[in-house]
Amino acid sequence: MLSPAPAGQTDAEQQVLVTVTGPDRPGVTSSLFAALAGTGAQVVDVEQVVAGGILTLSALVTHGPAVRAAIEALQLEGLEIRCTAPQPVAAQRPRRLHVTLLGAPLVPAAVARITTVLAEAGANVDRIRRMSAEPVTSVELDVSTRGSAADVLALRRTLAVEAGRHGLDAAVSPAGLARMGRRLVVMDVDSTLIQQEVIELLAAHADREAEVAAVTERAMRGEIDFAASLRERVACLEGLGVEVVDAVREAVQLTPGARTLCRTLHRLGFTLALVSGGFLEVVGPLAAELGIAHVRANRLQVVHGRFTGRVLGPIVDRAAKARALREFAAAEGLPLHRTVAIGDGANDLDMIGAAGLGIAFNAKPVVREQADAALNVPYLDAVLPLLGITREDVEDADAADEALNRG
Repeated sequence: MLSPAPAGQTDAEQQVLVTVTGPDRPGVTSSLFAALAGTGAQVVDVEQVVAGGILTLSALVTHGPAVRAAIEALQLEGLEIRCTAPQPVAAQRPRRLHVTLLGAPLVPAAVARITTVLAEAGANVDRIRRMSAEPVTSVELDVSTRGSAADVLALRRTLAVEAGRHGLDAAVSPAGLARMGRRLVVMDVDSTLIQQEVIELLAAHADREAEVAAVTERAMRGEIDFAASLRERVACLEGLGVEVVDAVREAVQLTPGARTLCRTLHRLGFTLALVSGGFLEVVGPLAAELGIAHVRANRLQVVHGRFTGRVLGPIVDRAAKARALREFAAAEGLPLHRTVAIGDGANDLDMIGAAGLGIAFNAKPVVREQADAALNVPYLDAVLPLLGITREDVEDADAADEALNRG
């Protein structure tokens, strides 16, 4: 039943929310709007969702004199049609966010807790859509809140803690134009784009892998200065022949999903960059293989075909990584809010903080705490849902390319 018009508002000015629910089939939308076509009503808002074969179609229309009769006369077998008065909308525009949940599996208890946290923070879930079903289930919640930027930061941290307790990831990112259009995506290399630490692969040829790995771990946790740790580790390579670089290149394994991530971002016109505390001798060819435009990494000193145990030029440390991100963005004519940084160690914190969206990927606790979003799944293409890209989008694009190549 239609609610009476508020005091002081004529029946003709009243807005009505018409909602149709039930098994989806072709022609429902056209039937609803055909019924409204002769009523003199105007369409204010429309939303339609199909989940599990069940349709929910909502149309907010002005209530002309004939709307009531048109809706009551409409017959859609097996579907429920309701007319209600819309909820009043506050004059102040809310802050809009995307909250992405990723789980393998994604269980109801986790969703219940995350949405409870949102409600307790005064945030409203306006819409939910699935982003991927495998290898990780991810859903995106469109959220509106009237909280301040500080409130949003506190909400992100609370969600991260609650998500961790339930074995899933929760990432908060801004909505709106900041999410659309071309971006610069800057990635760390060791333990992010690839599964190994290149310095450890090199050190294995000198039988000093364990020694180097221990120093690497301390540096990644932020317990020792990166530049000092790098010099200590590179010293272990003194006397090695440069031919070991070829063997290390062959041993490098990309993180699962890395090729999909790079391929998809290239299709969207994004610019990719690698910023590494590792070595250009390995990172350079890797970038060329993946079509990555910008590279910043350390270079090993070589004399008479052997490593000297020293690094040439300034070391690419934490501050240098952030400088590289800014320089690459300037070269591409992109503001910092259109940049994304992905990394796992303390050495990545400055660039993660400088980027418009900083993502901690299987990172140390200190990095997870400070990043905008944290991913703890072993698939690098799990970054895509954080950018609003669904698994279906990726698969459709892959299928189209395959058909084109066959043609």
